Amino acid sequence: MIAPVFEELSGDYAGRLKFGKVDVDANPATAGQYGIRSIPSLLVFKQGRVVDTIVGAVPKAALAQKIDAALAK
Repeated sequence: MIAPVFEELSGDYAGRLKFGKVDVDANPATAGQYGIRSIPSLLVFKQGRVVDTIVGAVPKAALAQKIDAALAK
């Protein structure tokens, strides 16, 4: 559901931001480490630390706003 938006954003921010996906069924320890309880969950990292978490399917504009805020910090 959110995959097309995720792909669009990865193109929009190419060279400025890295995007990655984790299969939580195959990596339950990683999901547990970051407290993932709902899918989709998007974590925004900066310098190796989580600076924002977005849970649920949200519009592209809302995701871009969160990403822009994290880049500005």
